[in-house]
Amino acid sequence: MRVVVQNDKFRARLQRVALRSGLAALACAAVVSGCSAPGTDPGSGGAPGRQPGRGGPDRPTDPRARLAAEHERLVAATRRWDLDQVPLTPPAPPAVKPRITPRDGFEVDGQREENLPPVFTTVPTRQKVVFLTIDDGDNKDPDFLRMMSDLKVPYSAFLSNYLVKNDYGYFRRMQSEGHTLNNHTLTHPYLPGLSYEEQKDEICGMQAVMKKQFGKAPTVFRPPYGDYNGDTLRAAKSCGIRYAPIWDEEVFVDHWEYRDDDRSLHPGDIVLTHFRGRNDWNGTMVDDMRRFLNKVTRDGYAVARLEDYL
Repeated sequence: MRVVVQNDKFRARLQRVALRSGLAALACAAVVSGCSAPGTDPGSGGAPGRQPGRGGPDRPTDPRARLAAEHERLVAATRRWDLDQVPLTPPAPPAVKPRITPRDGFEVDGQREENLPPVFTTVPTRQKVVFLTIDDGDNKDPDFLRMMSDLKVPYSAFLSNYLVKNDYGYFRRMQSEGHTLNNHTLTHPYLPGLSYEEQKDEICGMQAVMKKQFGKAPTVFRPPYGDYNGDTLRAAKSCGIRYAPIWDEEVFVDHWEYRDDDRSLHPGDIVLTHFRGRNDWNGTMVDDMRRFLNKVTRDGYAVARLEDYL
């Protein structure tokens, strides 16, 4: 910085200030427990110190220490939410996404020729992962959000506007924590009972709501009740939908239901549950998630995010 001295008196004053500053610096160096620069701890060798309003424990910088700290945090969360075991950590998303095709018997006429969105219940993978999907959006339990955030369990929500429109903020919080919001129509009708145009209004209408409320229109859609016809998939495609997953298992507060006769989980299975509470079943969303997580962990499965595989 260039200093302009206006006169001799001012120059002399500057020289006296510089002399005093130099003596202070020499004194500071001579005293072991002495001066510290602003923002450093005395005796720290000039290392940055804790600033006002920035208290709390330092985060470990060693990768192994970070992993150990995160494991301890998950153990505490597991106890807090009364789970049997710490949920398993999913593998990294595949670099090459699996090819998604309709489940056998779930195709419609023109499926391949028109490149219609596939309806599927399982993602082809050898990894021991399952995918949690939650439908409708009626019950908005804050404890559920806290639980899933604490445990770092991903899920995909399939929303119907008539149930979520009274509290879009609840689902924005969900989205902000990394969970995915998908299309489940405006009013949750039995789609095969509607005309093509009526189905398109339900699906495209929900696309518009989601773009306005959540920032983007999804490419994933679930037909209500898992029921659809060719017009459903054509309408969905016209609205920008690429995938139409349904489910292989469904979990409730007090039991599981299975699509397949072996009544087992399989790698890549899609599991369904609903945003419901005590008004609909004998328990809460937290109770439902406890049953879900205890079983999948006991069976050796991690919960991965569905959209990471699409």
